[in-house]
Amino acid sequence: MIESKKQRQVAAILEKALNDIFVKLGLNIMHGGMVSISNITITPDLLEARIYLSFYNVEDKASALHTIQLKSWEVKRLLTVEVRKQLRRIPIILFHIDNTLEEAFKMNQLLEEIKKNNR
Repeated sequence: MIESKKQRQVAAILEKALNDIFVKLGLNIMHGGMVSISNITITPDLLEARIYLSFYNVEDKASALHTIQLKSWEVKRLLTVEVRKQLRRIPIILFHIDNTLEEAFKMNQLLEEIKKNNR
């Protein structure tokens, strides 16, 4: 589905604010690794934001995601303060694990394995 210009604008505002909030709350470094926002998608009605998180060197991603979800009320409160003059309504924030990098790495390994077998 193609995102509208407004959806992209809201996503950009949220990404900037959420990056600042993650640093402020110490959510960008946890469980011995790094957490970053890889993508934000906004529903067409602008009422829900799906935040995809990329975990680097984090052993237990589910636990790290759970920690972030437990602090989501505080993230939402700080987000409201940061973007209240830019957005009329603050969307519902849903956090998800982004496995894109892992899937690309696995696919690369499979391609390398196929190359070895074809030699």
